[in-house]
Amino acid sequence: MTVELVFNTKSQLGEGPSWDHKRNLFYWVDILGKKVFQYSPSSNERYELLLDQYCGFVVPRENGGVVLGLQNGIHFYDWEKDQLEKITDPESHLPNNRFNDGKCDPTGRLWAGTMDLNAKDGMASLYTLDSHLHSNKKLGNLGISNGLAWSPDHSYMYFIDTPTKQIVQYDFDKNTGSIDQPKVVVDFHDQVGSPDGMTIDSEGMLWIAHWGGHGVSRWDPNTGEQLAFVDIPAKNVTSCAFGGEDLNQLYVTTARTDTSEEELENYPHAGGVFKFETNVKGSRTYAFKG
Repeated sequence: MTVELVFNTKSQLGEGPSWDHKRNLFYWVDILGKKVFQYSPSSNERYELLLDQYCGFVVPRENGGVVLGLQNGIHFYDWEKDQLEKITDPESHLPNNRFNDGKCDPTGRLWAGTMDLNAKDGMASLYTLDSHLHSNKKLGNLGISNGLAWSPDHSYMYFIDTPTKQIVQYDFDKNTGSIDQPKVVVDFHDQVGSPDGMTIDSEGMLWIAHWGGHGVSRWDPNTGEQLAFVDIPAKNVTSCAFGGEDLNQLYVTTARTDTSEEELENYPHAGGVFKFETNVKGSRTYAFKG
């Protein structure tokens, strides 16, 4: 698979890639740079939003605009009006926490996780936000709430709490949003780096970004077997999302933070966004319904 540099943004902490298939737009963030990016492949135009706080994720909103997970809560953002609207902040009592990874499930319900700014263990949680804008805490006592994915038949949710170096499968009820019966399906302890962001393809195989591991790997959650590994020219690979008209292009975000000067000489495009074509169709980014 030929890996292509798409955007040489040199982001401090590139993260949160998502594809708005309805509007043919690609989004991602630079968490530490406090930036949100929007790119239109059809017009080749890129927009950059600079915020006054960390932004962990960006996901499309069905009614237009996007949902942002900021240091101080979940917000809506309207690109045309340049308007930021705060929705909820379930951790206003934890000023040292910020939102990290977030995605919507197949029904358009937002799942958004947090982390301590110093990655203090046990301080993170995972929340949902429904179409009525009601938030609910689903998991607590986490280290770094990270990658999320749902199986093609919507019966399972996959979740990464990075310090555990495990990918956990939950039975998922899309009608109620309940998760139960946690089961470790991928053990990352023998891998290079730690599991960060994640997506899933149409065959139900997981694609996992390696923080500190220079690549993205593909896994079968039914057997726990690694099926493939794609080298990415950056030490810290943060997340991935399928995009393009046929959903066969995997966009990969990376970071420059926690990379030495010597490593940056070897990987000068660290912090950029890369992509490569896959021989399998991916899953789309679900939009927030609310």
